[in-house]
Amino acid sequence: MSRLARIESLKNRHFRVDQKISTEGGRPRPDERVLMCLKLQKLRIKEEIERLAD
Repeated sequence: MSRLARIESLKNRHFRVDQKISTEGGRPRPDERVLMCLKLQKLRIKEEIERLAD
């Protein structure tokens, strides 16, 4: 997989994780542990995108 294709794949994953965060956060009683895990996952994806973009 080329670097650009990998970046695009990561951006798609980042978007999907962001949607999951919004869905979980919009629930009447969101699971804070799930939110924390999703946010950490989103951050790691963002860091990998930035590393590959350099």
